[in-house]
Amino acid sequence: MSRRLPKMLYADHKGNIFDHPDLCMAGMNGTVPTLPENIELIPLPEDSRLFTMPAMPPIAWDPRKKTFITVDTVREGKRSQRIQAVSAFMAPGYLRTLLPACDYSHKKELLPLWSYSAVGWDEERDCFVVAASRVDNNSNWDPVNYDDRTLDPLVREMLKQMPDNRLLEQLSRCAVDYHCFAAKNLFYRRWEAPLPTSPVCNSACLGCISLQASECCPSNHERIGFVPTPEELCEIAIPHLEQAEQAIVSYGQGCEGDPVLQADTIAEATRRMKKGTSRGTINFNSNGSIPEKIQLLCDAGMDSFRFSMNSVREETYNRYYRPKGYTFADVVNSTKTAKQAGRFTMINYLVSPGVSDAPEEVEALLKFVAGTGIDMIQMRNLSIDPEYYNRAMEVKGKGIGMYRLLERLKKEFPRLQFGYYNRTRENFYPQGFETGWPVK
Repeated sequence: MSRRLPKMLYADHKGNIFDHPDLCMAGMNGTVPTLPENIELIPLPEDSRLFTMPAMPPIAWDPRKKTFITVDTVREGKRSQRIQAVSAFMAPGYLRTLLPACDYSHKKELLPLWSYSAVGWDEERDCFVVAASRVDNNSNWDPVNYDDRTLDPLVREMLKQMPDNRLLEQLSRCAVDYHCFAAKNLFYRRWEAPLPTSPVCNSACLGCISLQASECCPSNHERIGFVPTPEELCEIAIPHLEQAEQAIVSYGQGCEGDPVLQADTIAEATRRMKKGTSRGTINFNSNGSIPEKIQLLCDAGMDSFRFSMNSVREETYNRYYRPKGYTFADVVNSTKTAKQAGRFTMINYLVSPGVSDAPEEVEALLKFVAGTGIDMIQMRNLSIDPEYYNRAMEVKGKGIGMYRLLERLKKEFPRLQFGYYNRTRENFYPQGFETGWPVK
């Protein structure tokens, strides 16, 4: 006997959330309402959040009529009240496979920069369920590990130790005001810590979290306003690399533009870090827009690279990144440069159902992986208003399904790794893993 479909969730005008007694949960792949399959329904991960979708009524599956319907109102006694859809923002490490199903036609403003996921209520399991799959089991980033009550004295003490370091002052604000987990790691002296360097960028991403046009949704962070010196970078990074558990320092963070534009400074700082300690991992997150600068960083001793993209199709990439003075071919060449230099090479794949699993995107991604020999795809849920993104990407229909995309990749490339977070050098490859991937 097949499992009963989860119930549709809705919220009243006060934000109270209810499950519907008769109608079932739907999701959206691209612009098309669809029923979630059993394989993609999991309990809502701990530390996730539920959001309402203002002025957007939910779309549900009516099991009696066997069709999708938009639900504008529900009856409360003799009265009807207007309702709004509900979505989930999942804890890190989980890949969403469906967007929330709702009617966007009356939406009055752009939604904040969160990743919105389909959610319902499972009566049999007595829990909220989401259409998702876990892609990384690293528990370091679980919110339970970030207790602000223990953070403040650590911040104060480190600021006393480095009173003239502008970068440390920036990261203290990131940790305390913006609750950046990576910045907090610096003060806890553990795991991955950030090294933002660039106040400028040569992309104008639709979903940039550090700089947005005034008519758009507000950015989530304050962008760094200066370029740190190699001395400032090393004063922070070398002690972290020497002392931290599972130590990583990463250039290219949410509070900056793109660090490739500061590659000369970063290369000098990285050379000094490598001389200062043999411990830890130095990582570079970037749009990869200047291949010759990637080679410079390889020569300086960078351990790993992660290049961000929402698509491996140039037209779709350009619609989101809106590159200034570079092309998608440059990004591909940077990826090949890092891999051919023997560096652990990842893509930060900003995914959204209907775009990432579109048949033409799937085929292009298979060719991209074969042609570059990348080691890992970090499946990151793109944080942006789904309707705005679908419209900007000119999405017309639905994809093959996100979990089917994963199945194709795993079948074609058994050695390709998947995740959500950067890794230490010791964990780049599983034990016995062959690194000699032939690039076609």
